[in-house]
Amino acid sequence: MSEEILINVTPRETRVGVVENGMLQEVHVERASRRGYVGNVYKGRVQRVMPGMQAVFVDIGLERAAFLHASDIVRLAPAITVERDDAAGNGNGNGHVPSISELVHEGQEIVVQVVKDPISTKGARLSTHLSIPSRYLVLLPYARTLGISARIEDEEERQRLKDVLTPLIGDDVPESPRLGYIVRTNAEGQRAESLAFDVTYLGKVWRVVQENIARAKVGERVYEELSLPLRSLRDMLNDDIEKVRVDSRVTFEKVVKFVHKFMPSLDDRIEHYDGERPIFDLYGVEDEMQRALKKEVPLKSGGYLIVDQTEAMTTIDVNTGAYLGTRNLEETVYRTNLEAAQAASRQLRLRNLGGIIIIDFIDMVDDEHKRQVLRMLNKGLARDHAKTTVYPMSALGLVEMTRKRTTESLARQLCEACPTCSGRGVLKTAETVTYEIFREITRAVRQFNAEKLLVMASPTVVNRILEEESSAVAELEEFISKSIRFQAEEHYSQEQFDVVLL
Repeated sequence: MSEEILINVTPRETRVGVVENGMLQEVHVERASRRGYVGNVYKGRVQRVMPGMQAVFVDIGLERAAFLHASDIVRLAPAITVERDDAAGNGNGNGHVPSISELVHEGQEIVVQVVKDPISTKGARLSTHLSIPSRYLVLLPYARTLGISARIEDEEERQRLKDVLTPLIGDDVPESPRLGYIVRTNAEGQRAESLAFDVTYLGKVWRVVQENIARAKVGERVYEELSLPLRSLRDMLNDDIEKVRVDSRVTFEKVVKFVHKFMPSLDDRIEHYDGERPIFDLYGVEDEMQRALKKEVPLKSGGYLIVDQTEAMTTIDVNTGAYLGTRNLEETVYRTNLEAAQAASRQLRLRNLGGIIIIDFIDMVDDEHKRQVLRMLNKGLARDHAKTTVYPMSALGLVEMTRKRTTESLARQLCEACPTCSGRGVLKTAETVTYEIFREITRAVRQFNAEKLLVMASPTVVNRILEEESSAVAELEEFISKSIRFQAEEHYSQEQFDVVLL
């Protein structure tokens, strides 16, 4: 599989695209005016304790107070354990969560890390389980765990990594207090020297963070996550990536230094792109991004998906469309669902959709077909860097799943609610607005005295009233004993109107 990373830099915006076999799979956007906060560590102050929610609001210097739940507050575990999963290292002891009032109090200073950016009207989500990632490891300064990514499945490799890291992190000296670590998927097959380098690097970073914490004031950042280009390379650059193309000379030089320091074996993968044609145009990324903002996703078979993001969840509806198949209905449905499963997994990555997701596949009778469709969905999600959990298909053909969300979706980063429909996606018809105007006229003349009335509305509504409702207007004028004049306003939306008493 051919895989490339494209980095497009302009003065106020940086974009990173991941292209597999010529097709865009992921795109990330970072703007100078609105950089994300995920991964940053702050010294904060508890503003308000909410026992009913087992949570507190914390001032970390952002526009809105951030949210910290009791389950995300560190309580140091006494024992050293070895975990199998990336989620290891929370240090929650026996799993019992005490009352939030026992853990923190109002006015208390607290060091926290942003784990989810402010989304919509919600403030940032925080944790005191700090984690600082490097190329192959994640440092857990308040945990005493050694976790190994569940994606490293080979037991011999898991044991080798444990054997390499144990002396490096002090596990073989029980009385020595040490930091916790998670071994990332990227560490699979890496030499002991590379892992030792990361342990040393993370130790230095943590010492700097501790110094910053000691002198920082409330609301100050004590650790900042890497910029988007460097963060993307740290998390995604591996032997499968054939090229990294950067269209900015300044960013290219930073990338070269970063890769040379942390991934010297991949030095030759970095290229500076200086072509006349914009790099995202060259790979068709701009067109793919525009398509990713639409609700409808066409399938090669003639079917299509409808992707609908709401506050509560994202729904994906599968339709056969013009696809009729060549055998029978069940076969047609099966083929469409297989293609839809593959397309849906790509759309989730491309649009960065997270939280609860419901995929409404077309109903299938054959249980084996259902299993194959789920298998195809899981196969497509296997390359997703975000954690996903897929549940069995329901009797209605619905698949419930979750995808970890840390930042806004692509659409919510690039778009805003339509000012005309206020984000509803529909408008009242001209006929509906016409009758609203008639009711408002009747209401107004009962409350106020006026000789005549002026109605200002959109041209569409005014034209409809004068052409199709002229007799109704005449009856209304006779009923209220006043004349009514209609005036078209080009800048009025279809739902907007004013009734003026003259």
